[in-house]
Amino acid sequence: METKGRKLNLFVPGRLCLFGEHSDWAGMYRTVNSEIVMGQAVVTGIEQGIYATVERCDRFIVESRLPVYHDEYLECPMETGKLLEVAKQGGFFSYVAGVASYINDNYSVEGVRITVTGMDLPIKSGLSSSAAICVLVARAFNQLYNLRMNVKGEMQAAFRGEQRTPSRCGRLDQACAYGVKPVLMDFDGVEIDSRELSVGSTFRWVIANLNASKDTIKILADLNRCYPFAEDELQSKVQEALGPDNKLMNEKAVEMLEKGDAPGLGALMDEWQANFDEKVMPACSELIAPVLHSVIEDKEIRKYIYGAKGVGSQGDGSVQFLCRDEESVAGLQKYLEGKGMSSFTLTLKPGQSVRKAVIPLAGYGTRIFPATKAMKKGFSPVVDKDGMLKPALFIMLEELFDAGIEEVCLIIGEDEQDDYDKLFAPVSPELKSKLPNDRQEYADKIVEMRQHITFVYQTVRRGFGHAVYLTKQFADGSPVLLLLGDFIYESDAAVSCSKQIVDAYMECGKTLVSVEEVPLERVVHYGILYGQWDDTAETMLKVESMVEKPTDDYAEEYLGVINAKKQKKYYATFGQYVLTPEVYDELAVMIKESDRTGSQNEIGLTEALDKVREKFGMYAFKPEGRSYDLGLPEAYRYTIANFGNKKNIQ
Repeated sequence: METKGRKLNLFVPGRLCLFGEHSDWAGMYRTVNSEIVMGQAVVTGIEQGIYATVERCDRFIVESRLPVYHDEYLECPMETGKLLEVAKQGGFFSYVAGVASYINDNYSVEGVRITVTGMDLPIKSGLSSSAAICVLVARAFNQLYNLRMNVKGEMQAAFRGEQRTPSRCGRLDQACAYGVKPVLMDFDGVEIDSRELSVGSTFRWVIANLNASKDTIKILADLNRCYPFAEDELQSKVQEALGPDNKLMNEKAVEMLEKGDAPGLGALMDEWQANFDEKVMPACSELIAPVLHSVIEDKEIRKYIYGAKGVGSQGDGSVQFLCRDEESVAGLQKYLEGKGMSSFTLTLKPGQSVRKAVIPLAGYGTRIFPATKAMKKGFSPVVDKDGMLKPALFIMLEELFDAGIEEVCLIIGEDEQDDYDKLFAPVSPELKSKLPNDRQEYADKIVEMRQHITFVYQTVRRGFGHAVYLTKQFADGSPVLLLLGDFIYESDAAVSCSKQIVDAYMECGKTLVSVEEVPLERVVHYGILYGQWDDTAETMLKVESMVEKPTDDYAEEYLGVINAKKQKKYYATFGQYVLTPEVYDELAVMIKESDRTGSQNEIGLTEALDKVREKFGMYAFKPEGRSYDLGLPEAYRYTIANFGNKKNIQ
């Protein structure tokens, strides 16, 4: 069996329908009866899902050593006819074969080998494990063969593939392609539209398996009898509940998610369930769901929650609870465990996931000349914590990938591409054979790093802000983590500094600047941020002003941040930022104005950040860790002596 090229790690979560169950297929009937109201649902990926490694292959192979798969194994030629034979047989392999057949019909590809390495997603619990594996197959082909499908394209391929199996999944299931974030989906006949939703505060769910049974096929059959034209009052009520009532409640749900109104959203869950029970339950005996309703009405459970409702097709499958706080989550799970019900959690936080990062490396390196005649600044060797002597850039990249970053853009000079190509090139077989095993593995890791890197060329030097603006197309409207090319970082926490900063952004959802404490006599060397602490741990600062290299007197008068002990502390930029689209918008305005006036002034990032702060708000975050400077001779000497050796730090 021939495999070809790089291996990727993929994760696709299950999905939870927060509001709008059944409205996806109900909305399909608008093609027959235009009086039916468009279907609408709020859906989110969950924190549990399917993990796999994928690589190119000359056949289509799906394998796993997980007990749930009972050592079953699929190997099939990449031929539509053969794949459809498997798809029509039903069962787990029908899903993956159905998607592979759809891809084969529509794209020029060879095969893939998919090795499922982990799965913590409950099966047959209304959380759509089948859709997760379908999206995973579509994503594997997309990423391995550069098919250029966006998320909606992957959803479409997954849905069309599953439609080739005996299963007839709902069209909202593939929302898991968006990851762990809420999505509003509209179902207008055969048309589907979806958009990501923002979250105004942290919401905490517990989802529990009711350990009962339900007949999903009967539920769908009974409810479908109410369409496309209602023949009596009962059928009219079903269409009313899944149509105008549902649309109104989804509109309220979106508003409450964006406002961060957890109590209001919980009350809406109760309202949705009560309306469903009144108008839809009479159409199907399976929806009486005695176990579901006894749990929802349990007075002990009510102490922990704002609201509750069923999951998926409803019935006695699973139940979702919106909890009051972290303590309530723990208390509810313990109570459910005592009743023999397994459960898991879902937490939605503000902000988009940060999956992209930028490192500017195009500076001349004048402060460490003449060393930069021999090597690029980012190539400076440093002994890493694992004992390997590495170019500093590799240390930066490892930290980013460990923090969940998937794509990195390096800003380099227009004549520097050859140097970077050599840096990431495979070593010769002769050299590799002479390396110890761990160095051989790292040589492969270097080549793998290159697969996730994009280069942008800085042809003119117009300031740091201008360099960052060159990555606007790379950012493509997503938040990006910006690292300065002069620093490496060491964490004092269980996770890296970059991971801490990404997690902090997920909490606040706004442009974020990392900071570290500096003594008053050193403020003149840094950009200093002032504001008020937004948390009792004094790690998240709501920024009120930014001043570049202030004098001691000015900083003491205006920039001292008061801590819980009534002491003044001063905070300088730490060298990592999360930039939102608003930052790029401000840089664009500054560049346009500079071009219009013919100004020779440099475009500064600090000025753009301060404008974003004024218009939208901004936070500073103090990670547990320290930065090490590579850009000054004495600082580099200190870095060499102390990086990775905490006992030497005073």
